[in-house]
Formats: sequence, structure tokens, C-alpha cells
Amino acid sequence: MGPTRKPNVCRRLSRRALGFFSRDAGVVQRTNLGILRVLVCQESTKFKNVWTTHSKSPIAYERGRIYFDNYRCCVSSVASEPRKLYEMPKCSKSEKIEDALLWECQVGETLHNPSDYKSSLIAVTAHNWLLRISATTGKVLEKVYLASYCKFRYLSWDTPQEVIAVKSAQNKGSASARQIFGNVTDATLSHGILIVMYSSGLVRLYSFQAITEQFMQQKLDLGCACRWGGTTGTVGEAPFGIPCNIKITDVPPLLFEVSSLENAFQIGGHPWHYIITPNKKKQKGVFHICALKDNSLCKVQKSTKNIANTCAAEPDRTLMVTIIAYKAKNGIQEMECCSLESDWIYFHPDASGRIIHVGPNQVKVLKLNEVENNSAQHQISEDFVILANREKNKNENLPTVTASGRVVKKSFNLLDDDPEQETFKIVDYEDELDLLSVVAVTQIDAEGKAHLDFHCNEYGTLLKSIPLVESWDVTYSHEVYFDRDLVLHIEQKPSRIFSCYVYQMVCDPGEEEETTNRSYGKE
Repeated sequence: MGPTRKPNVCRRLSRRALGFFSRDAGVVQRTNLGILRVLVCQESTKFKNVWTTHSKSPIAYERGRIYFDNYRCCVSSVASEPRKLYEMPKCSKSEKIEDALLWECQVGETLHNPSDYKSSLIAVTAHNWLLRISATTGKVLEKVYLASYCKFRYLSWDTPQEVIAVKSAQNKGSASARQIFGNVTDATLSHGILIVMYSSGLVRLYSFQAITEQFMQQKLDLGCACRWGGTTGTVGEAPFGIPCNIKITDVPPLLFEVSSLENAFQIGGHPWHYIITPNKKKQKGVFHICALKDNSLCKVQKSTKNIANTCAAEPDRTLMVTIIAYKAKNGIQEMECCSLESDWIYFHPDASGRIIHVGPNQVKVLKLNEVENNSAQHQISEDFVILANREKNKNENLPTVTASGRVVKKSFNLLDDDPEQETFKIVDYEDELDLLSVVAVTQIDAEGKAHLDFHCNEYGTLLKSIPLVESWDVTYSHEVYFDRDLVLHIEQKPSRIFSCYVYQMVCDPGEEEETTNRSYGKE
């Protein structure tokens, strides 16, 4: 347990007013967020359900904005009551937005137009247009036609806020591509690394920069004239679009290869580590935390090139060598829980290098430490553990008297995610307030009740608990967002009915009078 002394908000406000933090631009913002954290977590603060709405299309949330009707309508959740920011004109099914990302300009860069400094929504449409839309007005600021040779559907960040990757729906590749990469089931781009996945559980990593340098046929610039395949057009304009200017004719250099159950593979930590599950069904729920060192695959006296060749030729052997050579001490994590839903694990998003392991009744925050007298080796230790609030079942192991008078003891074990017991469903991190948010659900009679708990990210101490007024059905899909003074719950019910519940922070207990929830969209 960490220190419990609370900072004095009045003192912080006085110091800010006197300019004590003016020499560092970031200190004022951190001070403001520290004050907000104190207000959020104090006992008298309540979170009130101020708005509920339903929709027949998916609902998305991003930084204080709620999106409806495939991103066509945007509602601000920052005001005292959510209000509509804009609604774009109705469009045909072929023009609807398939996916979108919120883009905020880089600090310190000189941009061409004043509108470029404001937040934008980057969206890909069903008819292969990439749009940049004003996040406050819905006006289309830029548009680029991608291509007609495949169906683009997904957006992701390669480098956050700098480089966007647009991915198509899966289609059967050419014979030459299959010969080079094999039968690929999925691929993605992250931080300059091309990650290719196979149905066998194999995951391969390639340098995308090396691929572009080796196999790019012609450099293309948006808005410039280009001659391609006997046709002349403008790059990014219809119907010319953006030609596929990378043609891979040989197997690119392999950076890393590993086999994992269901392609589950993560990289993170300090120094770099990765997490996999051994590629066997009976190993589900077992996680191996292994180290990446010097960008090599295993700790043997071989060059990177020789290692890569060995990996491509003998993937099973490579996996075995990698785990043995790099397995951190205590690096096999198994929660040993008996539950219908498996536990999950991931690197902490706060860039601390820690690891979060979530099960039905406990949340473990793990950290990597150097082994004493051996800085080259690391071990896993528990930083803190959050336990569900459970009582031992009173009916468990109670004796039963038979008709003949013989006493028989019943012995049975409940599942760790038994609905009548408090069970963890969602764990997230609020980076600005440095809080872990944990959703716990308990089935009471016919309906479930959930509450959102705020825990200190450093010590795991419980600071605040917020009850959610709506019932929680564990068979539905749920998303919960905690963003500064806002809590938002999105639920998908059967027959594609989506519901959104918005909670806002209320500091004055006198404001607890009931208000009528207003709705947007069709019930």
C-alpha cells in the first residue's frame, strides 16, 4: 500500500495562480490534471447518468466525441449534457464510412492551412475514398481515391499521429505472392514492422522500410501526374487512384519468427520482451514472457542473417530455442483459474514496461527486474494485485443427513467466473489521471449489476467506486470508457441494437435531483 495523504487542492490552485509552474509548459497541465484526479476520487464526488441513447448501427467513442450512423453523426460528450456537433448528409451504402481514426496535428510542425492544426477524423469509405473530415464541423477537408483493385476497409496507426496504414479486406493474393509469403490469414503494420500471420499460428516480422527500399518500383506523390501501366493520371484522384508501387519478387529479410496459439503475440517492456502462448490448445491461458536482445532471435553465436534463415526453414525448432534461451525467470505466467472465459495479458499502456494479467477474480500487475548479479537476465515479480470482493459460498461443503441418518459432506467447486460472484470484465488505463479503471460485474437474481473502480496506477490502492445504474448482461458485448470526468458505457444487444450510457462527474451533492434522460436516434 502506498501513501494515503491527499494533496491540498487549494494550495495547488494558489501556486498555479502565482505562476510557480510557468517555467515549464507541461507542469501547468500536469498540475491541472492532478487537481482533477483529486476531485474525481474524493468521496463526495458522484458520477451521474446524464444521457442514454439507442441506435441500430454501431456507436463509437473517441476523445469526448460519440459517433453514430457509421460516423455520419457526431455528438459532443463534453458539455453538461451531450449535444450534436454535426450531422453529415445522408449517403448511399457504397459511400458509408467503414473505419475512422482521430488525428491531431504534430506539435512544432508548420502546416499549410489553419484547419490543419485542428483535430480531424481520418476515414475510409466503402467505395475506397480516404477522407479527412473536420472533427468539429463534419466538413470534408481532403479526399484521396485509393484504388479499384481491392476493397479497403480498415485503418490503423503505423506511427501514432504520423503514419496511417490502410488495410483491405482479405483477398486471394497472386500466385507469386503466395509463393513468397505462403497462405497468409492476416497482416498489419506497426512502428515500421510488417507483421504477417498464418493459420498455423506462425507470426513473422519484416522491416517495412527494407521492403520499400528493395522492392519499390516507382515513388509516388499525391496530387502529382504519373504514368503507370500505359495510363497517365493524377495520384490520388479517381479513377487513377494510387498504383500498387511495391512488387515483391523475392523473400524479404526476416526479422523475427515465432509460433503462438491463435497468433497471439505482443512486444513491449524495458528492455524489450514479448508474450506468446505455446501453440497447443491445451496451453490456452499459459503465457510465456520472453526477452528480445540485440534484435536477435536467440542467444547463440550466429549472425542475424543465419538466424533468419534457420527460422524460415525450421520454425518449430526456432520456437523451442527462443523460449529456452530467452525465457525470463518466472516467465511462465499461468493464473490457474477455472472459468468459462480465459484470462488475458498485455503490456501496460503507461510505458512503464510492466505487464497486466487479468483473470476473473484478480488483476496482477507484474514488473521485469534484473536478476541479482546478472544484469543480462530478467525475472518477473508482482508489483501489486487487485482482488475481487468475494465471500466464500455459504453452501459449500455443508454436511447433508441422509434418510438413514448417515452424514454426507458435499464437495463442489464454483467456477472462478461464476455470475453470482464479483467478476472482472474490463481493465483499462486513464493516462492523463494515471488511474487504472476496472469494471466488476455481479449477477443479482435475473440481472447483473456492474461498478467501475478507480485504482492508483502506482500502488493498486482502491480510490473510488462508481455504480452503473443500467443492468449488465454478461452475454452481451460491452465497452466502457473512462475519460477525465466522463464515463461512457456502450452495449451491443441482440438484433444489432446498440445502447450508450453517459455518466458525468458531479461534485455538489445537492445536484442529485433526477433528470429525464434524452435520446438520440431511433429506439
